Amino acid sequence: MKFSFSFDGILASAVEIFTGQKYSAEDNALAEAVLSQVKKEEHHDNIYVIDRGLQSTRTMKDFEEKSVKFIIRSKENRKFEEAESFLETENPLKWDDWEAIKDSKVKLYTGKPIQNKRGNIHHREEKVETDFRLVVIKNEKTGKEFWVITNEFGLSVREISDYYRKRWDIEVFFRFMKQELNLSHIVSLNKNGIQVMVYMTMIASMLLLIYKKSK
Repeated sequence: MKFSFSFDGILASAVEIFTGQKYSAEDNALAEAVLSQVKKEEHHDNIYVIDRGLQSTRTMKDFEEKSVKFIIRSKENRKFEEAESFLETENPLKWDDWEAIKDSKVKLYTGKPIQNKRGNIHHREEKVETDFRLVVIKNEKTGKEFWVITNEFGLSVREISDYYRKRWDIEVFFRFMKQELNLSHIVSLNKNGIQVMVYMTMIASMLLLIYKKSK
């Protein structure tokens, strides 16, 4: 069983609870959680910020076709084909301790499942003909690189970086619910019991956050 939360920067905005073997893969669970939220908020202006749990190029293509804006942290050094660079080589983009080392329109690759004559499935590399934006920023103090893939071309590199950094709020929220509200200790083994516990914990956490912000 897996449960997934979305967080709007102030309060938890949705929770999805999944059962079934296929949801052990983050790509499946996160994609369904996002699309479920989109259906509830038609004509929204949201940008979904997601960590490295979702890496499927096919899912990103599906999001683009359904006009779902996203910012996803990518695994480093994934294969891509650059179509256009947006960086000015003579004028490096830097702010604070960060430097943009790539900002490009790219096409990504995916593994297409192919069944051979023996009935075995293998994956053949295939380029997806959808334009994405790859942003790579580097921390000058630590030397660590962060790769981000998005379908949002209207934001600046710094805005994309700031949006992704705001995702840390959800980690703080998770830790608050697990450590302070004891969500890490599940007292029921069936889906309905876990749903009740999760929703009650969310209600308690939201009331506490609202009270905190009102003081």
